[in-house]
Amino acid sequence: MQIAPFEIKVERPFIIGNAAPVIAALVLLVAACAFPRNTNAQAAGFHDAPPAASKTKNPLAGNADAAQAGANLYAKKCALCHGDKGQGVGNIPAVAKNPTQAATDGAIFWFITKGAVDNGMPAWASLPENQRWQIVTYIKTLGSGKSPAPSAKASADADSGPPAGGPAPTAPFTDYRFEKPGATRKITVADLPQPYATSSAGNSPKVVPRPADAWPKVPAGFSVQQFATGLKNPRLIRTAPNGDIFLVEAKAGEIKVFRGITAEGKPQQMETFATHLDDPYGLSFYPPGPDPQWIYVGNETSVVRLPYQNGDLKARGAAQKIVDLPGPGGHWTRDVIFSPNGKKMFVAVGSGSNLDDPDTHPSEKNRADILEFNPDGSRIRIYAYGIRNAGGGIAFDPQTGELWCSVNERDGLGDNLVPDYITHVQDGGFYGWPWWYMGGNQDPRLKGKHPELKDKVITPDVLLQPHNASLQFAFYTGKQFPAEYQGDIFASEHGSWNKASRAGYEVIRVPLHQTGQASGDYEDFVTGFVLDNGKVWGRPVGMAVASDGSLLFTDDGSNSIWRVVYTGK
Repeated sequence: MQIAPFEIKVERPFIIGNAAPVIAALVLLVAACAFPRNTNAQAAGFHDAPPAASKTKNPLAGNADAAQAGANLYAKKCALCHGDKGQGVGNIPAVAKNPTQAATDGAIFWFITKGAVDNGMPAWASLPENQRWQIVTYIKTLGSGKSPAPSAKASADADSGPPAGGPAPTAPFTDYRFEKPGATRKITVADLPQPYATSSAGNSPKVVPRPADAWPKVPAGFSVQQFATGLKNPRLIRTAPNGDIFLVEAKAGEIKVFRGITAEGKPQQMETFATHLDDPYGLSFYPPGPDPQWIYVGNETSVVRLPYQNGDLKARGAAQKIVDLPGPGGHWTRDVIFSPNGKKMFVAVGSGSNLDDPDTHPSEKNRADILEFNPDGSRIRIYAYGIRNAGGGIAFDPQTGELWCSVNERDGLGDNLVPDYITHVQDGGFYGWPWWYMGGNQDPRLKGKHPELKDKVITPDVLLQPHNASLQFAFYTGKQFPAEYQGDIFASEHGSWNKASRAGYEVIRVPLHQTGQASGDYEDFVTGFVLDNGKVWGRPVGMAVASDGSLLFTDDGSNSIWRVVYTGK
């Protein structure tokens, strides 16, 4: 295990990306998660499944009745976390595609039976063996596109979920019921509870269509418009130097471009810029400045680039691979940006798991890191490490030139551990994962490991609500908002699954006080995406400042882009 940051001088870095274990959901979860795409990784075993287990035959394979029974069980036990069609929810991986679909039936059955407590997967040995095989049989149909639908009763049971109410949380912690535009919050290390102060919840959202009377809520003086609708899994967005807005539709493998804004707050033109990408997320223009020649895209397992010039609505050529990245499995988002001088490329790669110890899991190599490359993909270096998942968002502060990141921290220690965070990133900095968190707090699941690292753990600048799932952010550089907002961070909080009462599902503002420095506080800015019954209609993801100074953010719950404008004092 390479503890300290290191540098490898090669034209193409050697990155171990096979057999990545991944985080599974808690409590109500039955499905298995990750399996490598290639045969060499398959031989290594699904979640370390022994060869005998991997070779075990499924007695129900191909049985339509078994698949139907498995669909009903999956709807009741698994869909809440892994999605009704196995598509994954939040940071919980999909089971409808590779790497899960490449696993043997026997290996999946073994993992369902054994579980992985540290990674949030309970052991389901108590579930009758026949039912475990039924679930495996159904999971394997998800990859074919011909899976049976669960019965109406099973789907209704799955919709029930945990109750939306309950006692008010103890400050400084909160949940959706108390999120309100303009409310200021601050969490410190001294506020953190002990591990397991509460049980660890499995409470993934039930996403429903937006009711006619539901609309995002913003502070006084601001209003919200629906910029675009009918999108396909809209995720990261970035503004091109000429003002065009580029959108990554991850599951569709496409990039769209929007041009202009009408008086009604709609795009004047929309085109599909590129297709057939491989789980894309990150997007960046290169070289930085007014005249880019390429668009770089962070796919799950690679960085590619597309030829581009200002004003292009279609890519000028096919994608060219620049470098391979660790994966697949686990956290799949890969944000990619360039240093302001264009000399270095930075890629955020999340962990393959919740808490797999890199000492014993080589699949975590070069994961939970921010990696630095030359723009051609050469000279890989770990810029900062111990960052569980910054793949949702990295960016340079245009005022100070410092690198910042938005991080999804670990699950499984209770409702109020461990806080997600937004922070500037120190070169060579260690941020704790998986052994430590928030300074010298050791994760009890890895007790006694690496005591020499305790005093090296950097405490982040801004601690957010635990399990918020903080994703993309943007520095406000526009002129439309009042001067006090200049230089502040606006960040999307996709929303919790590992918390008894939902938190997140909002856009927040992090004041930098026109100094480029955070004081630890943040503010609820756009809320209203959770209904009174606890069901969810919107989940913010991407964030960008439009050329007119309005704020755009994507929402993969309603498959929309929203536009926040300043309208008055």
